[in-house]
Amino acid sequence: MKMKKLTAMLLAGVLAAGMLAGCGSSNDNSKDAAKDNGSAAVTTKAGSGSGSGEEAEEEENYNTGDASKDNPRNQDDIGENELLVLSFGTSFNDSRRLTIGAIEDQLEKSFPDYSVRRGFTANIVIDHVEKRDGEKIDDINEALKRAVDNGVKNLVVQPTHLMNGLEYDELKGDIAQYSDAFDKVAIGQPLLSSDEDFSRVENAIVDWTKDYDDGETAIVFMGHGTSADSNAVYQKMQDLLTKDGHTNYFVGTVEATPSVDDVLAAVKKGNYKRVVLEPLMVVAGDHANNDMAGDDKDSWKSQFEAAGYQVECLLRGLGENETIRQIYVEHAQAAIDSLK
Repeated sequence: MKMKKLTAMLLAGVLAAGMLAGCGSSNDNSKDAAKDNGSAAVTTKAGSGSGSGEEAEEEENYNTGDASKDNPRNQDDIGENELLVLSFGTSFNDSRRLTIGAIEDQLEKSFPDYSVRRGFTANIVIDHVEKRDGEKIDDINEALKRAVDNGVKNLVVQPTHLMNGLEYDELKGDIAQYSDAFDKVAIGQPLLSSDEDFSRVENAIVDWTKDYDDGETAIVFMGHGTSADSNAVYQKMQDLLTKDGHTNYFVGTVEATPSVDDVLAAVKKGNYKRVVLEPLMVVAGDHANNDMAGDDKDSWKSQFEAAGYQVECLLRGLGENETIRQIYVEHAQAAIDSLK
């Protein structure tokens, strides 16, 4: 289909951030597929720490929560205005509801003239949740087709991606293929898109962990990481924290640099007795539960404990934070405003 009016494609703020060009595909469900999202989405056997983007064949031996409490937002009563929230996704039911679901709820409250619907880009997550729990979540094409079939005229898409990267660009390409089916289309920016976004996220995570900031505790945030240039967002956040005097805050990644070894070496330079670990990801899924907080010897928790630290893991995703959710609301507002 030819493009009609994809307003976000023309917005300088959406197309900028070249230093954030990332890696990953919304369709291949490989390791790289979660890297732009910061989502830690794929379910594997507890303690495996694989984070590989492939479902473990072993039966899950841990509880991810009650799927019946989650709203898949795949209803057909849409109307002319739709706000489609696109996420990588997670099969951890409680985290999905408390993070992605909470973002969707806040968007719904903020924009009562729009029907808020959900789409996931990771089909492996969608298939796993449907097979295990009987919950059907639309993938990106199903969500867009649903909008077309329901006669939506004004479509606003708000991704829950962490950064501007190749997966975000691919997402925009997928939406462009449907652009002539709507009167107007706009796409909101990811979480970390401007210097102001970085500053607000920094303040949010510092405030969120202030009870642990006692001078003897290193507060470590674990991101996903990517081999692409977009990995610079993690170092940028670290530099911002250090510049603002939060010298006991550390940022590392599972898949890239700074690695857990880099972070551990930096922590050892201080006189810390305790380490608090928390994901720098929208959801607290596989990476948070396994790579960060798992009992496997290669997990971050185990490595810090082996180094002699008392370790506490905070299994919560960024989507649980009110300030983070408000940033997504404001990005969606900018997209809506661009339709006028």
